[in-house]
Amino acid sequence: MEPQRWWTTDPARTLWGAWSSLASPGAVGTLARSGLDWVVLDAQHGEHDDRSLRECLREAGDGAARLLVRPGRLDVQEVGRALDAGAAGVVVPMVSTPEQARTAARACRYAPAGERSWGPHALLSGRDPVPPARADAGVLCAVMVETREGLADVAAIAAVEGVDVVLVGPFDLSLDLGTDVDALLAADAPDDPLPTVVRACTEHGAVPGAFGVGGERAERLRELGFRFVAATSDTELLAAGARARRAALTRPDPA
Repeated sequence: MEPQRWWTTDPARTLWGAWSSLASPGAVGTLARSGLDWVVLDAQHGEHDDRSLRECLREAGDGAARLLVRPGRLDVQEVGRALDAGAAGVVVPMVSTPEQARTAARACRYAPAGERSWGPHALLSGRDPVPPARADAGVLCAVMVETREGLADVAAIAAVEGVDVVLVGPFDLSLDLGTDVDALLAADAPDDPLPTVVRACTEHGAVPGAFGVGGERAERLRELGFRFVAATSDTELLAAGARARRAALTRPDPA
């Protein structure tokens, strides 16, 4: 039986995710069992390193959410180590050309489709490794479009074989376009940046995704047609929970 391509099971459904910046296995495990569809462990801007990725992947292994890894950069070895550790896929940052997208996709697959090295780390952790012939179909390759150059070439990027999700990084993209995130989200004409990404994905069979941490921004992205959306993060939830609890402590101190 082939691994399920869970990100394409229902084209009409939005897959909600969270971003993990804190290298905390307990926090990642909580997120994975919270009802979300996926969680990204951020090794680019977050605190995650090689050791924390493995600890968090083990801790959340039985959670319902799929665990993905954002490596620090587009690097075949970093992608391979994340997948060997048990990640369900990778979110590769700063992909601006079809050639870079092709490198990312090939890093996720074994020969002859790609150049991922066979290294069954799962044996060391007691898991049964998936044979190479079956593993490729079950690994998600998401590439992040975060630059003016990437936006201009987004149709060609979405058309690359093996690219499953094109995920917009709105903060870096808005900086490169000389605007801000809220203005980027408000622009909804057919040739505006975000509708252009959604159209490119729809035409070429990739799933349109975006980093939308914050409830209103996440909902706006869904309205625009994105259906692989980061709706929150561990740091946002921690801060919001603390603020809400403090606001609820309204009784005056005893005299």
